[in-house]
Amino acid sequence: MAAPGARGCGLAGLLPAQTSLEYALLDAVTQQEKDSLVYQYVQKVDGWEQDLSVPEFPEGLEWLNMEEPISVYKDLCGKVVILDFFTYCCINCLHLLPDLHALEHTYSDKDGLLIVGVHSAKFPNEKVLDNIKSAILRYNITHPVVNDADASLWQELEVSCWPTLVILGPRGNMLFSLIGEGHKDKLFLYTSIALKYYKDRGQITDNKIGIKLYKDSLPPSPLLFPGKVTVDHVTNRLVIADTGHHRILVVWKNGQIQYSIGGPNPGRKDGMFSESTFNSPQGVAIMNNVIYVADTENHLIRKIDLEAEKVSTVAGIGIQGTDKEGGAKGEQQPISSPWDVVSGTSGSEIQRDDILWIAMAGTHQIWALLLDSGKLPKKNELKKGTCLRFAGSGNEENRNNAYPHKAGFAQPSGLSLASEDPWNCLFVADSESSTVRTVSLKDGAVKHLVGGERDPMNLFAFGDVDGVGISAKLQHPLGVTWDKKRNLLYVADSYNHKIKVVDPKTKNCTTLAGTGDTNDIISSSFTESTFNEPGGLCIAENGQLLYVADTNNHQIKVMDLETKTISVLPIFTSEKAVIDGPFPVEKQRILPRLPKSAPSIGLSPMTACPGQTLQFKLRLELPSGTKLTEGVPSCWFLTADGNEWLLQGQIPCGDIENISNQPTISLQIPGDCLSLEAVVSISVFLYYCSADSSACMMKAILFSQPLQITDTQQGCMAPVELRYVF
Repeated sequence: MAAPGARGCGLAGLLPAQTSLEYALLDAVTQQEKDSLVYQYVQKVDGWEQDLSVPEFPEGLEWLNMEEPISVYKDLCGKVVILDFFTYCCINCLHLLPDLHALEHTYSDKDGLLIVGVHSAKFPNEKVLDNIKSAILRYNITHPVVNDADASLWQELEVSCWPTLVILGPRGNMLFSLIGEGHKDKLFLYTSIALKYYKDRGQITDNKIGIKLYKDSLPPSPLLFPGKVTVDHVTNRLVIADTGHHRILVVWKNGQIQYSIGGPNPGRKDGMFSESTFNSPQGVAIMNNVIYVADTENHLIRKIDLEAEKVSTVAGIGIQGTDKEGGAKGEQQPISSPWDVVSGTSGSEIQRDDILWIAMAGTHQIWALLLDSGKLPKKNELKKGTCLRFAGSGNEENRNNAYPHKAGFAQPSGLSLASEDPWNCLFVADSESSTVRTVSLKDGAVKHLVGGERDPMNLFAFGDVDGVGISAKLQHPLGVTWDKKRNLLYVADSYNHKIKVVDPKTKNCTTLAGTGDTNDIISSSFTESTFNEPGGLCIAENGQLLYVADTNNHQIKVMDLETKTISVLPIFTSEKAVIDGPFPVEKQRILPRLPKSAPSIGLSPMTACPGQTLQFKLRLELPSGTKLTEGVPSCWFLTADGNEWLLQGQIPCGDIENISNQPTISLQIPGDCLSLEAVVSISVFLYYCSADSSACMMKAILFSQPLQITDTQQGCMAPVELRYVF
């Protein structure tokens, strides 16, 4: 409900007065003139007989980064408040975040300013609280966020697009609205003058709001929101965009890190590996010991030379560009939020990797960076280093067209190349239109493959339906990869939490893996496994393996396309690795989280007396034709929840180095027992590979041993055998 005495609360009520202000600002020359105009405007709006008041936040909404829910008319009285109506898939909303971060660094709640994110979802997947939690971590949002899943506040204020900012005075009275991105100067001007006006009148309070950051409750992880993954087909190394850690990892196929470049904090610096930094990198492509990186939030394309161990910039100027044509030399050409890259041919008669194709999400286009002099379809000869638009008008649309510059994309986020006949095309995961499209390498024609609908302006034709062409439905797909061996395209159907497969010849799209549930259930079966917003994927081992960046599960999953099994790639370091990023170094070994699919075996109760030593002999069998992964610490842990006194002075964990000679775990019952009943748990984690090391997996198991402690001396007991066949 609105505050007493309020009048209609729609944003339209601000429009006449604010439009007059903005016309006047166009004629203002000096900063003093602008400040004066805005001050007079605030004075006028503040003096209205009735406030244009914002409605109260509805009861029962879920809040993040807060100790408890916020009330506009209790907690926010005495503050200038900015409501940011956003949805986390929206590239324009993401472009606005740096402006909000800068504003928060300038003014705090003690100065009288508070920003509140009002998450108003576009896609059904974005209404889920856990997915919003992941987004605020991914984008380092540190102000309060409310999940307005039914868009009730959006509708009451008659908000029309993402993003929209609404600036409130200290009574919950609306002062300004800003629609879309690119209003940083106005945002700072309006906010600073509103703070000054109300401070002059003694209406600003310096009380702090009870912020409790969600990110502070999370344990460290080797990966944090990995966005993309690709493979070096020469060495079978993987390149992972560890997006949340702002770094690039190069790992061997068993998961061992060879290089970690960048991180742990965002930055923009070229140079040797030890000094280079990135900002939320996404797409990666590798060829000839060189990695190209879509350094998304720096608005750059970076080059990593693995031989020289150097990072350089090959496109972009480090600030968001608005140019939709391009044509300048790469390092002089502004670009906007590149999301994926793939290297390949320009379609010329000489087949060579002379082009870096770029999914330019920020301008809704496909761009090209010339790695060598060459031609694009319908273009004259271009010099090496030229960076320019290839397809897409720049309008956010689902428009297919034989003329590439008349076609329209909607936040293209994934690319894969099929340069061979008869395909000769780029496959594009066009996220906001929920489609997969093709771009011809011969003439640039943009065509529909699956998803979406025929109306080019309808960006809400999403769903989760297997089918053919337009009858198939996807939800915000972020990644594609081409399987040259089978002539199939794999799609990361991100917001449906599935991996789908498309036959481009028949346009048939079917679910390959994933239940649609986001719980981290690690099952060996494709159909029983789960993903959480997978963002990227790649084909390796001559078409046998499909690696998936399972973004919100902070994992790389390995899908064996021949055996139809799935596993998690363990990410680990070694003393020889070049580590500049934040791989967590543990002073003491921490018990890993058991997968939900791990078997739990209850053992028969055992009677023991103080001072007696119990022994547990591991007898675990791996699947036929597998071996423990070299260099990865398969291990066991002893725990006793609620009875930690049992473990004082004990060895609580150890390694398993040889599956044919597994350790015996000892536990001596203390002389002073604090309880006569307890349960000891033995957790075991095995990391193993197929005999040819083409696929690596992890399995875990939990044994629970109930104990009854008595003063009666017990005879010599044989070791308890802990048997299980995986």
